Amino acid sequence: QVQLVESGGGLVQAGGSLRLSCVASRTIFSINAMGWYRQAPGKQRDLVASITSGGATNYAESVKGRFTISKGDAQNTVYLQMNNLKPEDTAVYYCYAGPFYGRHYWGQGTQVTVSL
Repeated sequence: QVQLVESGGGLVQAGGSLRLSCVASRTIFSINAMGWYRQAPGKQRDLVASITSGGATNYAESVKGRFTISKGDAQNTVYLQMNNLKPEDTAVYYCYAGPFYGRHYWGQGTQVTVSL
């Protein structure tokens, strides 16, 4: 199994920045990939950004140029630096990890609210 603990959400004004952190109970090398999804009220959960154990990254079109995903030195932490935040970025952000033995694992979610 993989346990994930997220932190860093909050309330910020449009144009501001936040950094989300996700600490896994295993290194990213053993779980292949980590990343972030988000879910706004009444909408489906969508991929925001992901990073593989080799460092390859992938971003949703809506966040390219504003968000950056990176790995921590300890190799079990992933960060999502979010700059120039917009009200439409408001959502619950979920860290994920996997596939690990065929399964994906999820964090508890952290709320990001961007006000005008």
